[in-house]
Amino acid sequence: MSLDIALWLAYIVVEAAVVGMLIYRRVWRVLPVFCCYCAWDILSNVGAYVSKQYYPTSYFHVYFAATILDSVLQFCVLVELAWSVLRPVRSSLPRSSLAVVSALILAAGAAIWPFAAISGLAHVSRQALLLLQLQHAVSILRILFFLLLAGGSQLLSIGWRDRELQVATGLGFYSLANVAISMVQAHQSNGLQYIRLEQFVVVSFLVSLGYWLVCFSQKTAERREFTPQMQSFLLAVAGAAHSSRVALTESRAGKDNKPGRP
Repeated sequence: MSLDIALWLAYIVVEAAVVGMLIYRRVWRVLPVFCCYCAWDILSNVGAYVSKQYYPTSYFHVYFAATILDSVLQFCVLVELAWSVLRPVRSSLPRSSLAVVSALILAAGAAIWPFAAISGLAHVSRQALLLLQLQHAVSILRILFFLLLAGGSQLLSIGWRDRELQVATGLGFYSLANVAISMVQAHQSNGLQYIRLEQFVVVSFLVSLGYWLVCFSQKTAERREFTPQMQSFLLAVAGAAHSSRVALTESRAGKDNKPGRP
């Protein structure tokens, strides 16, 4: 059995164990999108392997479509984590708060996009370069999300036993390894070394899966309430955003109702 096949089998088995643990611990009640993402990741990897083995001419198209859907799901996972962190004050936030959180994460991704391009890869198609840039941008976004969550853990009243930080930590570690290896591969001319580095990416995700398996096997901590200062700050920000949106809507309505306007 080749190393690639052994790593792939280990990947599938460990991630299936993670999905089983998510179901057993009922994490899907708190983080349903993340649970769906883990299940999807298993199916996509099995599909990619089958396509590569039996339909090699269609492999890139399958991989391209799967990567785009994977990136969309990972964006949704980050939105879900951010929204879950705000659980203690969600009932007091405006209804548009989820859309605001999504827009902020999307804006961060758009700001990262120009810096996520990978140079130095010769004889690579434009489609492949765009795919690599998308993967790189999502990885950087996950790293920044983890750093923000870990750095603000005291203010957000979350710890390492909270599911949100556990998920973000696993994603952050894998993403950091992925970005570092991608930068090395961009300047790597030896095909065998390139493959070995790709195998290390799989190993890094196996480490993240093992970390999640250990974390999810333990009961989650009771969610702590935000400090009064943090609650006041979040509600003030949400109130200001709501007031701005209402003012903008009224301003547009006033312009539409001006005399002589068709």
